[in-house]
Amino acid sequence: MTDFRIRAMQPDEIPIAVNWAAVEGWNPGLADAPCFAAADRHGFLVGELDGAPAATVSCINYDARFAFLGFYIVRQDLRGRGYGLRIWNAAIARAGSRVIGLDGVVAQQANYKKSGFALAYANIRYGGTVAAPKLPEAGVIGLHEIPFAMVEADDASVFPARRTAFLRAWIDAPGHVGRALVRDGRLAGWGVIRPCRHGRKIGPLVADDRATAEAILSALLTAVGDGEIFLDVPSVNGDAIALAQDFGLRPTFETARMYTGAIAPLRLDRVFGVTSFELG
Repeated sequence: MTDFRIRAMQPDEIPIAVNWAAVEGWNPGLADAPCFAAADRHGFLVGELDGAPAATVSCINYDARFAFLGFYIVRQDLRGRGYGLRIWNAAIARAGSRVIGLDGVVAQQANYKKSGFALAYANIRYGGTVAAPKLPEAGVIGLHEIPFAMVEADDASVFPARRTAFLRAWIDAPGHVGRALVRDGRLAGWGVIRPCRHGRKIGPLVADDRATAEAILSALLTAVGDGEIFLDVPSVNGDAIALAQDFGLRPTFETARMYTGAIAPLRLDRVFGVTSFELG
């Protein structure tokens, strides 16, 4: 007789979910696990079958009003047996009355609708190999030179909740490089690039306009050198799509950003790169 039990992961167990995501082709970052643990140390669930991991999901409760769901994976040899639905329901229950967001694969969009999620827009992953600019962009400085409170306040304009602990961990993580541009005393643009299993991902990339986003992107590439990069772009931001295309990047993957309810208006026109499909 099999025993399926769902429990919260310990922070040092989160690499189980990250490694499974890598097998699925999601290409996680090398330092993602501790950053995700910082967001909500009890937010990762594992379903164990006779003591062995069988399914994972994350439900990060950012504040009293908003949560984000990700890492919904059932072990390949155990799919179709109902374990996914059980751990999904546990994640939904963990969110309580919060509005929940997710970036779901397009093929599962209809199933998510059955759980009360509605499509907001698509996010498109662009990827390709690029050559780093030879000279640093004028006026662009290290993200650590900016007061964290300024970065946090700007992030709050493009994400449905404050995410202080996660943002600190993301900026400070080993291998993560951040750049920023201040104009007239305010933060006009900023971004982070991080090493992944394959190449590097850029996110977040937030900017007032395309020219500023290009300056930040160029500075990030100058800092890390030539190589393969990935940029996740909201489909509703035409300037962001044009920027990705002008860098020679091509669509490789698409998700459906969905929510279970209303969120505060976001400045998606300033989002040139999504932070993470797994945590929003």
